[in-house]
Amino acid sequence: MTASPVLSRDADGVRILTVDRPDKLNALNRATLEALDAAFAAAAEDAAVRTLVLTGSGPKAFVAGADIAEMNGLSAIEGREFSLVGQRLMRRIERLPKPVVAMLNGYALGGGLELAMACHLRIAADTARLGQPEVNLGLVPGFGGTQRLLRLAGRAAALELCLTGVPIDAARALQLGLVNRVVPAAELEAQTMQLAAQLASAAPLALRGVLDAVVLGGECAIEEGLQFETAQFALLFASEDMREGTGAFLEKRKPQFRNR
Repeated sequence: MTASPVLSRDADGVRILTVDRPDKLNALNRATLEALDAAFAAAAEDAAVRTLVLTGSGPKAFVAGADIAEMNGLSAIEGREFSLVGQRLMRRIERLPKPVVAMLNGYALGGGLELAMACHLRIAADTARLGQPEVNLGLVPGFGGTQRLLRLAGRAAALELCLTGVPIDAARALQLGLVNRVVPAAELEAQTMQLAAQLASAAPLALRGVLDAVVLGGECAIEEGLQFETAQFALLFASEDMREGTGAFLEKRKPQFRNR
């Protein structure tokens, strides 16, 4: 049996998914895209999983891009299907009802940056490099890179990264808003897991409400977004977790959220 290109392990409500193709710098071929899609679908349905961390095997790369050797032989029709498979995965991650933290341990290029941008939060090692180098291959980003770069970093940065194909360092990525934090490489795992544990202990229904409101709000007019926020706010008043959270605050104790 062929080993899965995606490893999975759990730790106290956190599921760590690792793209495991270090000999290919964790490049995304179709099998890896499909394995990731299945892994995120399973995590969404597993009540024991509160938060996810996504990373890549080895010290060099988070994901260095899509698998160029596989892409080289594709027809236009096959290329379209490959793009749709990748976009479907990115959309699943973006719309996951649980927080997903990308742990960027090295190169996040092309499909790797697109994968990272689909996650809700990104923590980068100070040695990480990020970019959309597809133009150097005679291509454009195909897994949502043009659209998420535009939304995360703005038009000027999206055009710069996609037109030049030149990677940027983690410090510049932080300046542009592509990552949330930059930490020393030796501290990356510890700090990422600390954040993941914090999220895993929070109220799951409230986290889901935040994710839905922010992701959907970014795709619609502000009036619709505000209406959706109000609906989420009101619904949580019917939850046990809201009573527990407000009660714990008034009683000056730590809340015990039960996802109901």
